[in-house]
Amino acid sequence: MANHKSAKKRIKTNEIKRQRNKGVLTNVKTVIKNIYATADKSKAEEMLKDAVSVLDKTASKGRIHKNNVSRKKAQLTKYVNGLAAKN
Repeated sequence: MANHKSAKKRIKTNEIKRQRNKGVLTNVKTVIKNIYATADKSKAEEMLKDAVSVLDKTASKGRIHKNNVSRKKAQLTKYVNGLAAKN
């Protein structure tokens, strides 16, 4: 356990940041999961716009690395574009 006042404060702030990061990352996972769950191309395109926005905001705040976000956006876009061939 921490002995110094600053170390005790750091423990508290780290916990707050951990919870905030967890909430944001959970939201990202949910948005991505919802896109993969739909088979309707027009609905998926609308959801993709929202997902890109959420991913970009997450990257700008430093919650996820920008390359990770770029890869996720590319995968989602590829999936949505492939929906036209299926229908």
